[in-house]
Amino acid sequence: MLRLAPLMLILLLTLSGRVHAATPQRILSLDLCLDWLLAHHAERQKVVALSPLQKRYPIDWIGADWPLHDGSLEGVYALQPDLVLVGQFAAIMLRQRLQSLGMRVAVLPLPSTLSQVVDYEKQFLWHLNLPESRASEVPPPLPRPTRTQRLLLLGSNGIGTGSGTLEHEILEHAGWTNYLREPGYQRLDLEQVVSDPPDAILWAAPEHRALANQFAEHPALARAVPAERWLVTDYWRWQCPGPWTWELIGQLHQWLD
Repeated sequence: MLRLAPLMLILLLTLSGRVHAATPQRILSLDLCLDWLLAHHAERQKVVALSPLQKRYPIDWIGADWPLHDGSLEGVYALQPDLVLVGQFAAIMLRQRLQSLGMRVAVLPLPSTLSQVVDYEKQFLWHLNLPESRASEVPPPLPRPTRTQRLLLLGSNGIGTGSGTLEHEILEHAGWTNYLREPGYQRLDLEQVVSDPPDAILWAAPEHRALANQFAEHPALARAVPAERWLVTDYWRWQCPGPWTWELIGQLHQWLD
């Protein structure tokens, strides 16, 4: 019985997630958010390929020298990664096929709160056998101004971001009050916004001009909210959660009166 005890302990620790598999030496990502975490945290020589989304959505701090795979089952399998990373809503059929072929695939849940952003980064580090101490922690909420200031987070196609979202937590943590109090992503009514304008609008959409941006360019909205109260951040910081989330909170706080 005493001889079995160490084996039982190893089994229990493995089931609880406290024992690592071998440190991965050939890591591959299937989606953009994991691409960014790999480029931020991983040793370059251990990354066999980032996802092809890097080509469609390049980012200035990830150089063109990083290898990319083509997104096909054959292309990924040929690279023989010993760890495949993917978000919960990405490449579902591909990751299932890779799992059926015996590949180690780690699926990370997409955070919807700031505390989950921390857990998300820690899970990522765990899979790479990197110390969790490298993960960020949720900073204390930044002080709110004496006068409540409402910020509208405006995306493409006249879609605003309400409560119950990660973006909402980011705004509120930075000291703003979200202009939209209803939950989720909402199609905005231009007349309603113009009649009761927010104190500021954060334009959180891709930089290119398109029909999807016409709502934001409407003259009535421009008259309702002065040009200096149209705020712009790096769009990529809103696309994926990560260490840059805390930098975004600090940046938003600086714009409060």
